[in-house]
Amino acid sequence: MQLRLGDIVDSLGGQLHGEREAAIDGLAPLESAGPGQLSFLSNPKYQSQLAATRAGCVIVGPAMRDAALARGAAIVADDPYLYFARVTQLWKARRAPAAGPAVHPSAVVDPQAVVDPSARIGPLCVVERGARIGAGTVLTSRVSVGEDCVLGERCLVHPGVVIGADGFGFAPRQGEWEKIEQLGAVRIGNDVEIGANTCIDRGALADTVIEDGVKLDNLIQVGHNVRIGRHTAIAGCAGIAGSATIGAHCTIGGSAGILGHLTIADHVHISSFSLVTRSLLKPGHYTGVFPIDENAAWEKNAASLKQLHSLRDRVRALEKK
Repeated sequence: MQLRLGDIVDSLGGQLHGEREAAIDGLAPLESAGPGQLSFLSNPKYQSQLAATRAGCVIVGPAMRDAALARGAAIVADDPYLYFARVTQLWKARRAPAAGPAVHPSAVVDPQAVVDPSARIGPLCVVERGARIGAGTVLTSRVSVGEDCVLGERCLVHPGVVIGADGFGFAPRQGEWEKIEQLGAVRIGNDVEIGANTCIDRGALADTVIEDGVKLDNLIQVGHNVRIGRHTAIAGCAGIAGSATIGAHCTIGGSAGILGHLTIADHVHISSFSLVTRSLLKPGHYTGVFPIDENAAWEKNAASLKQLHSLRDRVRALEKK
């Protein structure tokens, strides 16, 4: 497959400096791109790679225009990274195979489920009674949508996702555990993407809610009655305990953990591997990671941390004195 540079700018805008008829046959990073491929530069610290790249054309911002033209063809765009993302969408749309059946023969869809005619249900998917799948939504393969769960429009659900399994609810009884039946469901808004093998538990009484535009990576656990605000993005292996509320436009790094019943404000950004143990009510960037070190030094520092409480009391006593 090939795309002409002229076709790209006609579809996506930007300023082309080069031959409209020049064709590209692939997309690649700067360091590995060849003469027939298109690449991009969004971070100025990689400018040295721009000078060395063999790419046939490079997408750059206005500040990098002259440097890009010194080595060859370029498309100048205000946001090169966003422009490159849209090129990938254009590329995929042009190479997409012919559509198969709306519901794959191996999928199991309950007669009482409602699937929009424009939705697509892939191989080995299961859609249970009362579930609703909105227009343009795609369940790729081996996706399970539990009873009464709702997916909005234009969602993309990757292989192995489980939506609407029971939340983790048990009451202690004389050293044993009594199951609390999970009577809620999961409600997912429009334009949500859910990565492979992510699990979103149904609510205990009220529903678990994923709002419009949320992006979830692979292997994320979303506990029962969690609410995730619109356009929040969460990286792989994060865990969110039950009844936590996460605001809109947040980012949560990979392997981060959020304890249950906490509230995260809008526009909060949590670093990878951080453990959130209290509500974060102000926008900002939060980190809770003890830095890696040589083991002997780490053990000494960890031992010192155990003394912080008594050290604080001693400092307070000295201040009073």
